[in-house]
Amino acid sequence: MDLKCVDKLLTTTRSVRRRLDFERPVEAEIIRECLQIAIQAPTGGNAQGWRFMVVTDAQKKARIGELYQESFLIYARSREEQSAAAGDQRQRDQEQSARVAKSAVYLARHMGEVPVMIIPCIDGRVEERGAMAQASLYGSILPATWSLILALRARGLGSAYTTLHLRYESEIAELLGIPSNITQAALLPVAYFSGEDFKPAKRIPAAELTYWDEWGTVASNQ
Repeated sequence: MDLKCVDKLLTTTRSVRRRLDFERPVEAEIIRECLQIAIQAPTGGNAQGWRFMVVTDAQKKARIGELYQESFLIYARSREEQSAAAGDQRQRDQEQSARVAKSAVYLARHMGEVPVMIIPCIDGRVEERGAMAQASLYGSILPATWSLILALRARGLGSAYTTLHLRYESEIAELLGIPSNITQAALLPVAYFSGEDFKPAKRIPAAELTYWDEWGTVASNQ
């Protein structure tokens, strides 16, 4: 493999919010092509229970956008209260955090305008079945979802992995005719992105987040 190309794809696939092009149409064939790539991802027990709800109807997108914005406002108020109570000392990079927050607000205001929405879904419900069942179910749809985002990125389309619509999961299921035994995992706004390219983001070094043999042991002589 061309590791330079692969590494660039993996390190520059950003959550795209402010740079989504709401005016340029997204071809259905590209969506189908990326979804065909996505379903090559691993799935628990090879069950292949993925389902992908592609939304292009303007009225349905607008309604989902309204619900997303309502959910975002509730979430934002909660975060503000938590930050005030904690003194907001947890973020290493306040400037980057401010940019992310600003872009999140922008997406919330414009979610209903994206050319395409994709809701990755999976057969089954596991709310009451414990951590193992939940991990198994989501572990069967999240790899395909990430593969989809990577495939879109490679073709000049941006997206963002969002979940705030799930506050109104039942309303959106009714709007789209999604059966009650289906779990919605995420909501991806999909559009061509403006600008030239993306750069790797600032991250806490992996060495500080990786433990060897015992929790909290970050260094290894191996």
